[in-house]
Amino acid sequence: MPNSSDEGALPPQLSQGRGDPTWVAPALTRSEKTRVVGKTNVFFGPPLAILTEGQKNTLEISGKLNRTAERYMEMLKHHGLELSEPERQCLAHICHIGFMSPLEISELSFEASITAFECVGLDKKALAKKLEAASFADLVAIVESLGF
Repeated sequence: MPNSSDEGALPPQLSQGRGDPTWVAPALTRSEKTRVVGKTNVFFGPPLAILTEGQKNTLEISGKLNRTAERYMEMLKHHGLELSEPERQCLAHICHIGFMSPLEISELSFEASITAFECVGLDKKALAKKLEAASFADLVAIVESLGF
């Protein structure tokens, strides 16, 4: 019965492939993402333009971007601070302005000391001291972990 209403409820057949309109690409694990994932257009704003200045070969530029991203990701693994949930909520409130420039990130301790944000268990003075003692790499890792 081709017009059956539960036609869409059938599990995909093993013989289905990319040409079949019902085929769904499998989700990639983190290790599988290291394989070739294709090309994409990238807008080169000032930071990327400066990073790749003088390079014209797209393979060299691609290599530079991938090396930089790999090093950045590794840096994030080794930096950051232990934060309580109230401290994370406070920083998320501060960061919720959107894009965080390097200057704004470096001023997080000052922002924490003057924010109007309040919640149970938050000690803004202690948070400000903790942020003031942190390295810039630690601050960047915090902002990244909060999704900003």
